[in-house]
Amino acid sequence: MQASRRDVLKMAAAALVAGWAGPASALAVDGGNSRAHKVVLVTCGGIRREESAADPTAHNLPHIAAELAPHAVFYERVYNAGVTSHFNTIASILTGHWQHVDDWGKLPPAHPTLFELLRKERGVAQDQAWYISSNKAMTSMIGASSAADYGARYGANVIFPKQLLINAVVQAANHGRALQSSERTSLEPELRAMLRADNYDGLGWQLEGSASTLDPAAEHMIAQAIRALIDTSDPATGDEFTYLVTREVMRRYAPDLITVSFSDMEAAHFGSYALYQAGIRTVDRLLAELWKTMQSIPAYAGKCTLIALPEFGRDADGSTTNGFFKHRQDAEGTRLTWMLVLGEYVHTPQVITSTVEQTMIAPTVARMLALENAHLPAHYLPGLIL
Repeated sequence: MQASRRDVLKMAAAALVAGWAGPASALAVDGGNSRAHKVVLVTCGGIRREESAADPTAHNLPHIAAELAPHAVFYERVYNAGVTSHFNTIASILTGHWQHVDDWGKLPPAHPTLFELLRKERGVAQDQAWYISSNKAMTSMIGASSAADYGARYGANVIFPKQLLINAVVQAANHGRALQSSERTSLEPELRAMLRADNYDGLGWQLEGSASTLDPAAEHMIAQAIRALIDTSDPATGDEFTYLVTREVMRRYAPDLITVSFSDMEAAHFGSYALYQAGIRTVDRLLAELWKTMQSIPAYAGKCTLIALPEFGRDADGSTTNGFFKHRQDAEGTRLTWMLVLGEYVHTPQVITSTVEQTMIAPTVARMLALENAHLPAHYLPGLIL
């Protein structure tokens, strides 16, 4: 029986993590963990409230409404007072300070990220701090800041799973094969070339230590995944693959802190309202799967928190920016979003109707991780027992 595309991508995700990262952490395997509460922080691109939390039918958020929200603290009004671009918003969330720098991640955050605060104070290895993104613009500088006494030596592992496809196309173009590579079936040899031991760094992995090579079994599984990516009969999205890689990282390392950025809904920039809504529904489903995964891993079960929120809304229909296409208006619909918090620190599931700011997330996560030297303002999210 032929495996589904999702099954093949699961094998590919497992092979990617196993092939590059080396042996699994004993912590992830047996759950023997006395030191760490674990936080998984998920950002979800630009999602308007009217297509999500403000819709009483929960058409695009059925899993959140039925499975997650009844056990969570749900924040109805989460305000983004900074620049409503992806890099600035995520940097603000991870540092607790509004970020106003280059939109495309060419400049690092000005303040230390939660990854740096965690690694410096706890002295933990890089395999305990991960940033996994469906959006390449987020992966270049988000792992570490320009703050004095912090920086790259305390940064996170930063992964862009879809880099495999992008690098293959770039490689083809650089060798004068752009026309040939425009045919989907001709991409396979280009994708396979990216698996070579001297070239896999292009995927965005930044693991410390000596390089590892892929064994034949791992390469065979990824070759299957390549064929599945080329075949459109069983579709899967970029966010789906990002989730599967995240799951394998959790199972193998049980990191103290993972930040995941989904971006399927950003198809809105191409003017497709249907794909934008499909991206919201994909994130809704993946968040439910992610929470189940967290409960199934001994190192996470009963000692973890999931925080999930859109980065911002989107512009209003009828605006000069064509509405949902973009997210740059200085308006409530663009700046106001919502957030879900599940886990150990939720003693009483409830809905918080007062407005909270995104910069309250970093101090709250630092408190959850018992970081005493974070030097962040003591502005914590309400409704949690910290």
